[in-house]
Amino acid sequence: MAHAWQQGRRRPLHAEGALLCLVLALANAIKVDARPRPSGSSVLRGEVFSAEPRYWKGPEPITLCEEKYWNATLDHFAWDPPDGSATYSQRYFLCPSFWKASHDGEKGPIFVYLGNEADVTLYLNATGLMWEHAQDYGALLVFVEHRYYGNSVPSGGEGKKAKQYLTTEQALADYAEFISGLKCQLNATNSPVVGFGGSYGGMLAAWMRMKYPHVVDGVIAASAPIWSFLGEEPAYDTGAYYKIVTYAASPAAGCAESCVPNVRRAWDTMLEMFKTDEGRAAVKEAMGICDAVPMKGNAWNLINWAATPFSLFAEGSYPFPCNYLTNGGGSLPAYPMRVACNTFLSEPMNGTDLLAGIASAASLLYNSTGNLDCFDFLAGVNNASSVVDHLWNWQYCTEMFQPFGMDGVNDMFWDAPYNESETIKWCVNDIGALPRPLWATTEWGGRKIHTTSNIVFSNGEYDPWRGGGVTNHESDSVTVFTIAEAGHHVDLMFSRPEDTDAIKAARAIELTSISKWIAEARQSRRTPQGQQGHHRVAPEHSASMKDWEL
Repeated sequence: MAHAWQQGRRRPLHAEGALLCLVLALANAIKVDARPRPSGSSVLRGEVFSAEPRYWKGPEPITLCEEKYWNATLDHFAWDPPDGSATYSQRYFLCPSFWKASHDGEKGPIFVYLGNEADVTLYLNATGLMWEHAQDYGALLVFVEHRYYGNSVPSGGEGKKAKQYLTTEQALADYAEFISGLKCQLNATNSPVVGFGGSYGGMLAAWMRMKYPHVVDGVIAASAPIWSFLGEEPAYDTGAYYKIVTYAASPAAGCAESCVPNVRRAWDTMLEMFKTDEGRAAVKEAMGICDAVPMKGNAWNLINWAATPFSLFAEGSYPFPCNYLTNGGGSLPAYPMRVACNTFLSEPMNGTDLLAGIASAASLLYNSTGNLDCFDFLAGVNNASSVVDHLWNWQYCTEMFQPFGMDGVNDMFWDAPYNESETIKWCVNDIGALPRPLWATTEWGGRKIHTTSNIVFSNGEYDPWRGGGVTNHESDSVTVFTIAEAGHHVDLMFSRPEDTDAIKAARAIELTSISKWIAEARQSRRTPQGQQGHHRVAPEHSASMKDWEL
């Protein structure tokens, strides 16, 4: 999800209770650690997990795909077409290498990635769970781009009036129309459809299954904070995000004991030094700020710049280097929060030494390519990130109105409680949109999702979006788990030798669910209306995994 900081406090803009008791048999290999954790989470650890992962050995994924465009409806909810074109060209990638018919002649299932708030190629190249197992299922892979992002921009899409059509409802209607039309085009109307999404894409996947269950037979919704809105019952903890960021920087998460106190102390240190010309000059030198960057009046801009990486370090808590959160730029190191804390902030620090440590930590993100000689904290991370932030700000200020605050006590930042009226004022004055604060809960039902089915909700233990994620068991056919020592939707990524047993266990659960959904979908299409059939888990995974339930 995209991020932005405003008026001295950070708003993540995009995008506990007892968890599962798994009766999962990989020879009883997966364990659930029920020791107390932040937000009351139990954690899937898989200490004795023994199944071998499926490593991708094929070519670069995008080379196996054909770029195509779908003539998508611009406004699905008006019969009178909008001014100008009533349609737009929506990009998608069709990847048919593994699609094959079953022994009885039925075409294979269709795996669809529901695009996030970015160029869809980012997800095509990162979603290894789909690529590594498509052959097992004989699946067609499809990656469809979210309207207004990447190359799927309606005519005049930059203008305020045009952005009226940039909503989750319109995006989901796009996906429903696209999937239904594509199945007809491919003569695959009986093919089961499984949706995939992470972060905002995970939210879309979950909501897609809730609103269009006849279009997708089940979805993997990874790191999907659908419970991060106003109006939830019980209420969403507006401080949850930053509490988990701080937890990810604590000794409990493998970080140096001095890290959290150092980071918390840095903000007041900057503010104090900014009061004089000499202090500002010392800050500039200690933090490696470029000579041409003005310092006076920019204390909060620098603070926000220096604080942002810690959230991304928590999200990027992967056991391997990764460029996913840099929008394809240089890579963050494995467990970047531990690197920042244990390398740059491991000892109690003060003054310019402390600020130099904070800048060195921030450089893991801002200088991930190693090409910068100095920092311009008034510039964006890169052009791709800036474009995403611009569009996401609009989505945030219209319907994705997630409330976030911090207090500097339960987190390592500063006292900035959530202020709804100030946030609305910023949206109106800076973005040009008037929020509907309760709309997301009204539209999607908040925590009342017990009537839905066939969704796997996964969360990473160190991922701050877990605070708004589904962490309670809500339905017998909705699976929920938290992955120990993991970041933002790591379970969707390609398998690597560095993967922990908990990550491997999460994927095993997801594959079992996918097999079950496909079998059920096929059975329901074969069974006459009013009769009940039974199903078997697909043979690719039944050999090592028995049926399991919550």
